[in-house]
Amino acid sequence: MPLTDLPLEELRSYRPARSEPDDFDTFWKQTLDQARARQWPARFTDVDTGLVTVTVSDVEFAGYEGEPVKAWLIRPAGHSDPLPCVVEYPGYGGGRGLPLESLLFSAAGYAHLVIDIRGQGASWRTGSTPDPYGSDAHFPGFMTKGVLDPATYYYRRVITDAVQAVAAVRSHPAVDPQRVAVIGGSQGGGLALAVAALVPDLAAVVSDVPFLCHYRRACQIASEGPYLEVARYLRTHRDRIAQVFNTLDYFDGVNFAARATAPLRMTVALMDDVCPPSTGFAAYHHYAGPKEIEVWEYNGHEGGQAFESQGRLEFLRRHLA
Repeated sequence: MPLTDLPLEELRSYRPARSEPDDFDTFWKQTLDQARARQWPARFTDVDTGLVTVTVSDVEFAGYEGEPVKAWLIRPAGHSDPLPCVVEYPGYGGGRGLPLESLLFSAAGYAHLVIDIRGQGASWRTGSTPDPYGSDAHFPGFMTKGVLDPATYYYRRVITDAVQAVAAVRSHPAVDPQRVAVIGGSQGGGLALAVAALVPDLAAVVSDVPFLCHYRRACQIASEGPYLEVARYLRTHRDRIAQVFNTLDYFDGVNFAARATAPLRMTVALMDDVCPPSTGFAAYHHYAGPKEIEVWEYNGHEGGQAFESQGRLEFLRRHLA
């Protein structure tokens, strides 16, 4: 697989100007205030999964407009003191799956919240949270659903759910609310950046091969994956290019990164044809807090896999201990 983007020495200094709406902060404050006004207490129901070293709770919490979102809370069995917690957001097309698919962080001694992404969970890991909103005509997938207006765009609801997940898990007595990290790869990595900007007191952030960053460049150079949904939509709707990218500016990880201050671990892969590395570096260089980046030179969108799992644990140990 060839390199998909700029040489590494150019990526190390790639810091494009941000394209940011004047009312970016107002838009997100109003969105989250609306959600919090409709918030209700999260529900945690212990379930028997046959796993004896962990306690698993089926979780339902209030997301966008107070709508129910599903999650799993998986924590080491037998602990009485509040635990640090890792909130994980799945990649594109995936949901919370089954608890036995997510045992790494509980094995490392953390509580672990794995959330559903509304409307997803049918591509690679199951989910059970619907998205009850229609859309104007959009390209198959989620990237152009409601994209003509920031107020109706699909990721407004998803990012709000992701923020509300942190509040939900902090309400559980087994979780130390001061030691919560957010984490994800691809779509999950982009959501982690957004939440880091919108929840100011996180302990740590991990964003692997992040999606949802530097949209205009991503839609021009990605050769695989969901950014192509936007490019193909605009191939048909030639008159809506400015309107679409105006909407996407409200959801760009580069703009969120400039507002985030929790310690960050990011990864990019130089042969990534789904989320080109310059799009991750763009967010990384604008990130306002302490940060480190791991570059996988000979990998595509799979990133570091088990090597990255080890890197995540080492980073979390430093910041959640």
